[in-house]
Amino acid sequence: MSSVNQCHVMAKPSSSVCNLDCTYCFYLEKEKLYPERKSQWKMSESTLEMYVKQYIDAQDAEHIEFAWQGGEPTLLGVDFFRKAVEFQNKYKKHHRITNAFQTNGLLLNDEWCQFFKQHNFLIGISIDGPAHVHDHYRLSRSGKPSHAKVMSAINLMKQHKVDFNTLTVINNENAKYPEEVYDFLVDIGSSYLQFIPIVEREAKTESENGLYLISPEHKQDSNVTSWSVAPRAYGEFLNRVFDRWVKKDVGKIFVNTFDSTLATWCNEPSGICVQSETCGHAFILEANGDMYNCDHFVYPEHKLGNVHQYSIKDMNQTEKAYKFGQAKKDTLTKQCQQCDYRFACHGGCPKHRFALSHSGQPGHNYFCEGYKTFFEHTEKDMKTMRDLLSRGRPASDIMYLYLQQQLTTHQFSGGRNSPCRCGSGKKTKRCCG
Repeated sequence: MSSVNQCHVMAKPSSSVCNLDCTYCFYLEKEKLYPERKSQWKMSESTLEMYVKQYIDAQDAEHIEFAWQGGEPTLLGVDFFRKAVEFQNKYKKHHRITNAFQTNGLLLNDEWCQFFKQHNFLIGISIDGPAHVHDHYRLSRSGKPSHAKVMSAINLMKQHKVDFNTLTVINNENAKYPEEVYDFLVDIGSSYLQFIPIVEREAKTESENGLYLISPEHKQDSNVTSWSVAPRAYGEFLNRVFDRWVKKDVGKIFVNTFDSTLATWCNEPSGICVQSETCGHAFILEANGDMYNCDHFVYPEHKLGNVHQYSIKDMNQTEKAYKFGQAKKDTLTKQCQQCDYRFACHGGCPKHRFALSHSGQPGHNYFCEGYKTFFEHTEKDMKTMRDLLSRGRPASDIMYLYLQQQLTTHQFSGGRNSPCRCGSGKKTKRCCG
């Protein structure tokens, strides 16, 4: 095993405590692993300082990004993160520190936004689309909708010029409205869109840890939950959003799956772990200092240690951390190994490998059909953008090629005030024209 002097840690200083009760949240029930956290759920100042110091020490790179998530991290209050910045400044040397902060937005106010702006925090705001789909699952603990409050938070961040992007969980409901979801996110000012497909399996009987949403490694009888997005539906969602994006928004709007796929077509590393050849070294830190292999594997068998007993640098170097990441490559089904799109997918997230391959081999990715549908649908355009980049031209030039094609085939008619041919519903002069 070679030495690894780089890692990423996502800290959850508020543990699983949240002011929403989203139906599809896989993390809320993890409080059963930490029953004492119901009364002691906040990360202590000593654990915070230990984490910040160790995380900086574990990096060889000059740029270090701290990632804060939950639960809901704003429940800790602004002063907790002022202290975090204070510790970052105390322990950094030549490093350039940045912070990414994921929130549902419900508690954001002027004080939060002023803090974010002052310290250049990048905010990820969780929003699943327009109100009728967002409020389908993202409800408060009293069952009230949350969309209006999230929109207020977004408007407040705009007023304070806080940089933000959006994280959208693709579930069985919003997958029905790809164009509407995409247009909504762009219209509210998001220029970087993260689409995360949700699939969870629910055990028919409680696991030994008291959990019902199970790890892919467990073999109990289970059912895919009703809110999970079906593989074909996820692929069609991506395809229809891609068709919108490739004709009018390349270079302006960035979608995580599209950017990562284009990178693989250009023989570059994937930008996201889901599509990388191996994983690992992207850890999750609980509020008490426990560190796990991955956000999706917060189970006792994947605990690496605690920052009060072991350093992050040492835990990153362990055989256990290495084997977890390497297993993604080493456990591919034969169908995956022989797939034409292996280079772009690498079997997807290990969490989702609970299906059977065509030959009946276990450990195949649940979303395989959706991914393959997407890769087949976008192959021609991905190759075009790859070739443009290889000739020193921007990938966004593909939009001009589409426009030329429309002009050549006389599909573009009616003038600048006619509905745009890309299907956005906007006038040509306010869209592709």
